[in-house]
Amino acid sequence: MKKGLFIVLEGPDGAGKSTVSEMIAQYLQQKGHEIEFTREPGGTPIGEKIRGIVLDNENTEMAGTTEALLYAASRAQHVSEKIRPILMSGKTLICERFYHSSLVYQGIGRKLGVEKVRSINEFAIEGTYPDLVLFLDIDPAEALSRKKSLDGGDRLEQEHVSFHMDVYNGYKEIIKISPEIKVINASKSKEEVFNSVIEQLERIL
Repeated sequence: MKKGLFIVLEGPDGAGKSTVSEMIAQYLQQKGHEIEFTREPGGTPIGEKIRGIVLDNENTEMAGTTEALLYAASRAQHVSEKIRPILMSGKTLICERFYHSSLVYQGIGRKLGVEKVRSINEFAIEGTYPDLVLFLDIDPAEALSRKKSLDGGDRLEQEHVSFHMDVYNGYKEIIKISPEIKVINASKSKEEVFNSVIEQLERIL
């Protein structure tokens, strides 16, 4: 059975992942791809319940380890119930965030250690890896203020800007050892961002 394309968007909160998802979908639909969208944490009924717990502003006492395990649990359900079946059907799946987010948010931001977080996520995804990971590179403080001005921000978005800088710098470290991640300058115009995205898409088509 034909395997579909699995495309993941990563980046700081407020980097424009939803906008780029739509750009990619429109471009690929013109090429005959059937597109599905999903997001993390969430993507399934069970995953969305976990998302509600993880991002609830009232859960300020949540331990970093608890947070990491909840993300991995949501991801395991996501892969089993949604991601793998969609890819096996030959459709193209565009996902906002995947396991690299956990490596940086919990592994580096929460200081749990990248390898510890990687191990629980390898267990969760069972060999289901993206064909392309696009990191939308934008100043995290700028992106975060834009996001919080829209909806006030969830529990992670409410973290001090120093946490978000740690996460951003963590992405930069992860990118150095992850050739599958392609960097897109998200501070440029929509047209320039789109052209950069298309260039990366064409490499895997």
